[in-house]
Amino acid sequence: MHQHRRPLHHAKHGAARHFLLALLLTLGFAAVEAIAGGLAHSLTLLGDAGHMATDGVALGLAALAAWIALRPASSRHTYGFGRTEVMAALLNTLIMLMIAAAITVEAFMRLRHPPEVHAPVVIVVAVLGLAVNILIYKVLQGGGNSLNARAALLHVLGDMLGSLAALVAGCVIYFTGWTPIDPLLSLFIAVLILISGLRLLRDASRVLLEGVPRGLNLAEIGLSMAGVDGVHSVHDLHVWSLSSDEISLSAHIIIEDMHAWQAVLYALQEHLLDTYGIEHATLQPEPAVLARIPVESVGRRH
Repeated sequence: MHQHRRPLHHAKHGAARHFLLALLLTLGFAAVEAIAGGLAHSLTLLGDAGHMATDGVALGLAALAAWIALRPASSRHTYGFGRTEVMAALLNTLIMLMIAAAITVEAFMRLRHPPEVHAPVVIVVAVLGLAVNILIYKVLQGGGNSLNARAALLHVLGDMLGSLAALVAGCVIYFTGWTPIDPLLSLFIAVLILISGLRLLRDASRVLLEGVPRGLNLAEIGLSMAGVDGVHSVHDLHVWSLSSDEISLSAHIIIEDMHAWQAVLYALQEHLLDTYGIEHATLQPEPAVLARIPVESVGRRH
């Protein structure tokens, strides 16, 4: 028996609009920052402009994925297109990791041969960049908490930190003349991006490999299901993510009275939804008198 409730169509449609608005803001300021970074000879500004340019591509990809995810299930794609957003998140995270690596290489080169940096230009553009990135971050926060949205937020967070680093670097250079602060802060931002990117990469990989969603325990779910009235035991239990915000479950339910299956099914569905947020459940009943209960049953009433 299959159950799927509370469609996410409206939330995903809103996410696509937020991505498009963030895309326009990002590309517009990226051009301004790239010109200013070139004139000021600031790696922090140029690196942040590079972030924002690739963020434009990333947000465009996120918007496209969010739009594709709105398509309904078909005879060829029976679960729909929700994982398109996970694939976009994975690609965007890989892009971000490559950017962090490129910034690291350039930072080490500039530590060896630091160029002259025009601090006033850096400070002004950094303040503007920080304001724009905060605005973009706020826009994207309204786009939900899917992996796709989290990957987009990671890009913008990297830009926000880059603008903050540029502001600090500009002030330090203006008051002290110590130019190595520019590449050193870029290295710091690259490390932060690397750590966040690896975490997101882990989450996206878990969804694509159909692993048990983070925060859920398979044995605990099986035992709790076995505790529902009328359930003897649970086996062949599988829990995975259809997308970053849709959890699925399938299981064989050994019950004591087949005539009570409808009531047991409803109780199990309510239990899974209320306790674990699992809306998409496929449950197969088996009579206790005929079923061979395997030793490795995930859940069993004692």
